[in-house]
Amino acid sequence: MTAVQQAPAGGAPVTPASAPPERLPESSVRLRRTPAPAPTGLARALPHTVAGRVRALTALAVVLLLVLLAVAWAAIVNAREGVRVIGEDAGPQVVATGDLYFQLTAMDAQLANALLIGGPQNGPRGRALAAYDQSRAKAGDALLKAAKLADETTEDNTARELVYALGRYERLAGQAILIDEGSAHAPGPPSEDVLKLYREATDLMKLDLLPKAYNLTLDNGTLVRHTYEDKRSAVLTGRTWILVTGLALLASLAGLQLFLAVRYRRLLNPALALATLGTLVLVAAGSVMLSAQADHLRKAKEDGFDSILALSRTRAISNSANADETRFLLDPKRADSYEQVFLSKSQTVLYLKAGNLNEYNQAVQKGLAFESGRVPFLGFLGAEAARSGDPEQRQALVKVLDEFKRFQQNDRQMRNLVNGGQRDQAVAGRDTAAADYVRYDGALQRLIGTHWTSFNKAVDDGEGGTSGWYGVLPVAGLVIAGLVVIGVRPRLAEYRWSK
Repeated sequence: MTAVQQAPAGGAPVTPASAPPERLPESSVRLRRTPAPAPTGLARALPHTVAGRVRALTALAVVLLLVLLAVAWAAIVNAREGVRVIGEDAGPQVVATGDLYFQLTAMDAQLANALLIGGPQNGPRGRALAAYDQSRAKAGDALLKAAKLADETTEDNTARELVYALGRYERLAGQAILIDEGSAHAPGPPSEDVLKLYREATDLMKLDLLPKAYNLTLDNGTLVRHTYEDKRSAVLTGRTWILVTGLALLASLAGLQLFLAVRYRRLLNPALALATLGTLVLVAAGSVMLSAQADHLRKAKEDGFDSILALSRTRAISNSANADETRFLLDPKRADSYEQVFLSKSQTVLYLKAGNLNEYNQAVQKGLAFESGRVPFLGFLGAEAARSGDPEQRQALVKVLDEFKRFQQNDRQMRNLVNGGQRDQAVAGRDTAAADYVRYDGALQRLIGTHWTSFNKAVDDGEGGTSGWYGVLPVAGLVIAGLVVIGVRPRLAEYRWSK
């Protein structure tokens, strides 16, 4: 007998097929959900556990710390190497070889003085020849230094050619002196035979020796310039990388601190906080130190080396111009040429627009006042005035300009006497003019001395600026790394204990 379900009153009968499905428990539904897909790509390499993530953040911080230390170490090496080359090695040697040009001009000037003065050996002529011998010895020493500094075939060949040319000049000068001693002439132009030898000697000096000496100085100076540009650029690049890696390290430490605070519900990790503070101090101190090193290199190169080399060149050209005055009196046949050369050299030292020597002298005597940013003249002294910011250097330059005016005034007086037919009086007045020139040359040397002071100070500051950093970096690295380990180890231990 089959049981039939009764329909409720007034409704249709309910069959088993139309009954609602049975509702399953919520837990059973969760168990039947599709599992999350397995990670792919970069996600597979990332840690999936809390301990793994802590270890990964810790390793990242340590790696960034090592990179920071390596970058700082390399930048310090470059800074020290730049200071060494510019301040102790090539820089002073290039300045010393730059003195070669001056000594060569001094040789030719003293030879001209000895031939113009005439008379016995125990008088003014003897003093001029003694000065000639001193300049010749100093020129030989400078030439040896230049040869040692030469590191390329062209520079070495130039130094060798200078040695040979200097030997030919000394032979011609010796012959001229020997013949002149036999004549015992009064002050004034010597015999024609002596003049021929001197012309050949001074032409060799002007056309061969001096250009080669100047080129050799420029070639050697290239070493200093390239070292300065490379090392200063490396220092500034190192500073940039210190900032970049330092910020990355700070970000990783901050991220590790935040992760631990969220996961372990601790507001602050003291060890990680100290590591972050230590990193901040190291990055800031390293950046400030490298900025100072770049500035020391700049001062040593621009305010020291460049000015010293330019003013040494100024001194040599001025000395050669002074010798042109002697040549003007010594060799009347070439007087016009020597006068034009004197004007050219004077304008190289201090340029004022002028059509002839008389106009130039008038322009100089009107005044050489200058202000910061407003220099009414060019040339070597114009460039010096434009960059002269130190009060001591500025005062020394004003003295140089005053003595330069006196030097030019004496030249005008000498030429006026010659043009007026008073050559003997002009020759006799050379002693007074020479004394004035000595004062001008002394003022130039004092100005050079102020730049030597700046140069030495910048080098000393550069050497002291990196003092101790080879010890600071590894100690700081160990301390920061130790603090990071101390900060994360207890948290990992807690996690292992909870497991």
